[in-house]
Amino acid sequence: MKLFSEVLSAFVFYLSFIYGESAMAQDISQQNKQLLANFANEVFVKKELTHIDQYVHTDYIQHNPLVPQGASGFQQFFAEWFKAVPDWHYQLEKVVAEGDDVWVYGVYSGTQHGDWLGIPATGKHYSIHAVDIFRIESGKLAEHWDVMDAYGLFQQLGVIQ
Repeated sequence: MKLFSEVLSAFVFYLSFIYGESAMAQDISQQNKQLLANFANEVFVKKELTHIDQYVHTDYIQHNPLVPQGASGFQQFFAEWFKAVPDWHYQLEKVVAEGDDVWVYGVYSGTQHGDWLGIPATGKHYSIHAVDIFRIESGKLAEHWDVMDAYGLFQQLGVIQ
């Protein structure tokens, strides 16, 4: 009976350890999802770039070759995009987090009224879907990858057929 009691105690300890780890991972994932939701609201909905350092590490690593490196590169790229597309809009559709990795699915849209990405103003409206993947470090965005419909964007702007 004593052996059974010891095995049962060990099993209960194991379960509490596993579920405790799972709860901590869920807390971090939830915090990171909230970070991305706050970031998207401030930067992409309000188009407010002055507090970017609260969300993005100074040495932010950008894997999109069109966007310069660092927080300042991010800020520059989006300031130019917002200027060229005054009705710029972002619709956050889904956020998925696992630990320090967060995947965000959304729709970027607007009308190009100014030069952007070397493309003269077209006056045309576009709407593209994208998946953005972020790595979070110490409560800030540290690294970014994206998959977006660039072909659809350039087609809608009339740059390609």
